[in-house]
Amino acid sequence: MSTSIQIIPPFNLALAFIPVLLVLFILYKWSLDATNAVYSVVRMLIQLLLVGYVLTTIFEADKAWLVVLVMLVMVIASSWIALGTVKIRRTELFKHAFWSILVGGGLTLALVSQGVISLQPWFQPQYMIPLAGMIFANSMNSVSLAAERLHAELERDVDYSKAKAIAFQAAFIPVVNSMFAVGLVSLPGMMTGQILSGVSPITAAHYQIVVMCMIFGSAGLSTAYFLVLSKSVFLKEGRQVG
Repeated sequence: MSTSIQIIPPFNLALAFIPVLLVLFILYKWSLDATNAVYSVVRMLIQLLLVGYVLTTIFEADKAWLVVLVMLVMVIASSWIALGTVKIRRTELFKHAFWSILVGGGLTLALVSQGVISLQPWFQPQYMIPLAGMIFANSMNSVSLAAERLHAELERDVDYSKAKAIAFQAAFIPVVNSMFAVGLVSLPGMMTGQILSGVSPITAAHYQIVVMCMIFGSAGLSTAYFLVLSKSVFLKEGRQVG
C-alpha cells in the first residue's frame, strides 16, 4: 500500500469552495443574513493557512520548550472558550477550568504519548501537538456543557449533588454518541487522514481506538475535576441570585 499522500494544487483547492459559494448564494437569494457565514469561511481559511505555516516552523525547530508553550496556549484558550456559555463572570471560573483541563487532559496526553505510542523524543511535535489539540478540545467542550447545565439546574433550585450528576451526564452525551457512531456512521478525522495517506486501515483503526479512549478519558476526568473545583463558585452565585 502506498504511503504517499496526494498533493492538492491551488486550483484544485479552490474547487472545494464551489459548494460553499452555492450555499452563500442561497443565503443571499433567500434574503437571509450571510454575514456570519461569510465571516466563518474567511476566518477558517485564514486560521488554517496560518496554522499550517506555524506548525511547519514548529516541526522544523523540534524544540521541547516550543511544544510545551504551544500546549500551554491550547489549555489557556480552551479554558477561556469553555466558559463562554455560562452566565457567571469568566474570571471566577477560569482558574478552575484551566486546572481541570490541564490535569484531566494532561494526564491522558502523558499516558498516550509516553505509554501507548512511546514517543522518541517525548515531545515529538508531529504527534504531541495534534494529540494535545484533540484532547484539550474535547475536554473544553465537555467542561463547557457541564458548566452551562450545572448553572441551569442550580437556577431551578436543584440540589447541588443532583445538579452535578445531571451536568456530568449531559456533558458526556456527545462523547458517548461519538463512541456509538464511530465506524458505523462516520470514520473520524484521524482515521480518515491516515487512510488517505496510505496507512493500512487496521493500523488506522488501532490509532483511532487510542484516540477514542483518550477523548473519553480526558473529557470525563476534566469534567469531573471541574465540577469538584467549581462547587463554591456556583453555590455562591446561586445564593446571590436567590
